[in-house]
Amino acid sequence: MPAKLNVNIDHVATVREARKTIEPSIIAAAVVSEQAGANGITVHLRGDRRHIQDKDILLLREVVTTYLNVEMAATEEMLAIAVRTKPDAVSLVAENPNEITTEGGLDVINNFSNVQNAAQKLKDAGIFVSLFIDPDTEQIEAAKGVGAQQVELCTAEYAELTIGAKSSHGEGAERAAQEIERIKNAARFAKSSGLIVAAGHGLTYRNVGALAAIPEITEFNIGHNIISRSIFVGLNQAVGEMIEAISKSEK
Repeated sequence: MPAKLNVNIDHVATVREARKTIEPSIIAAAVVSEQAGANGITVHLRGDRRHIQDKDILLLREVVTTYLNVEMAATEEMLAIAVRTKPDAVSLVAENPNEITTEGGLDVINNFSNVQNAAQKLKDAGIFVSLFIDPDTEQIEAAKGVGAQQVELCTAEYAELTIGAKSSHGEGAERAAQEIERIKNAARFAKSSGLIVAAGHGLTYRNVGALAAIPEITEFNIGHNIISRSIFVGLNQAVGEMIEAISKSEK
């Protein structure tokens, strides 16, 4: 069974917010993605509201028929929004207001009490709890300790090693292979700890295959590459191509 694909549609909202207008519609993006075969929709509600807005979460909750996953920081403001809107899942992430995109996994170890309280509030509201963390066994143990039901392994380092010429030969290729092994070992450890395993960040049609072949990873959250591809071929085809890229890898 190939891993599930949740399409992150943040950057549809990025284009919309560039003009502070009503299009392109993230609701249309969600519907098209689902019709193309996506297993779910992911959005990141950031503190600075740089793309997704509060009203988007409300509208998506009404429209999404598959699975709505909302990424957010573990703040009281965000938790209140989650409890009110009740997405299917919340992925707690690290967030730096000055970052261009998420820079790494949530440090559960050094924020144990805060993350534990956040996870409990979400579970009390009937919301599935995932933590976006680096592929590190100690962070995975902490994630289990705070009561997370899933970990999403950050693939940023692997993705960076597979971009452009440096990915095809020499030290870059060797380091990418080492990172695949690191992610594989983390996925196995997480599953053996009773956690569901997802992965994401910077993944593309070209590099997802190696991770899709890891049987413990059952879900991917991918956005920028799909939305970028959709500019040229349309969202329906872009989603379909990513599903194919994931599906053709032998588990």
